[in-house]
Amino acid sequence: MMDWRGKRYWLVGASEGLGAALAQKISATGAEVIVSARNAARLEEVVAGLPGRASAVPVDVSDSASVAEAARAVGPVDGLVWLAGVYWPMSATDWRADEAVAMADVNFTGAVRVIGAVLPDMVARDAGHVVLTGSLSGFRGLPGAIGYAASKAGVMSLAESLRADLWRTGVRVQLANPGFIKTRLTEKNAFRMPFIMTPDAAVQEMFELMCDEAAFQRHFPRIFSYVFRLSRFLPDWAYYRLFA
Repeated sequence: MMDWRGKRYWLVGASEGLGAALAQKISATGAEVIVSARNAARLEEVVAGLPGRASAVPVDVSDSASVAEAARAVGPVDGLVWLAGVYWPMSATDWRADEAVAMADVNFTGAVRVIGAVLPDMVARDAGHVVLTGSLSGFRGLPGAIGYAASKAGVMSLAESLRADLWRTGVRVQLANPGFIKTRLTEKNAFRMPFIMTPDAAVQEMFELMCDEAAFQRHFPRIFSYVFRLSRFLPDWAYYRLFA
């Protein structure tokens, strides 16, 4: 188990749902928590409910200037957790350009912006912890997931590339790939969501991953994750017949 006491963790995308629940979990360990998202009022509510030292720094991850300003306000951190994301169900037959671009720009490019503002300092110090939130939807293309699945696949590939470059250094990289979590985003889905998790249950999985200094990634719920992980080995004709 890692020692959290005295560490500073910046959680980006922590105004509600999984991010807010993870802020609670990390704050209870004795680490200092900085929470960020666009909604400043909601961030202050999150901070007020945390048991340890905490602060709020609003940020718009789709704006490079906003990210740079937030990173300066936060200062050097021991850990960065990327949790930000937007989602609209969308099929290629009902393409909505603004929403598709927003999912790409927030979910993936936003991660690139934030990591770019934090990682150079970690590399210079040869110390740090970067945790990215992917998704089971990122393993292979899914119907009705234009924008979201592709953006999460990008985040997952980004984490793998970071791991490849940094695994011999003092900067630890991890990737969490959850399935359905009961949040404001999944309320938009009109279909049945198997194995849907509460934010607290998902946070426990993510926290255990973060505490395991030897682990790179975790997929959860575990049984449900096998559907997506094993689908990569199906030939195209079988995959699309089953999933599309």
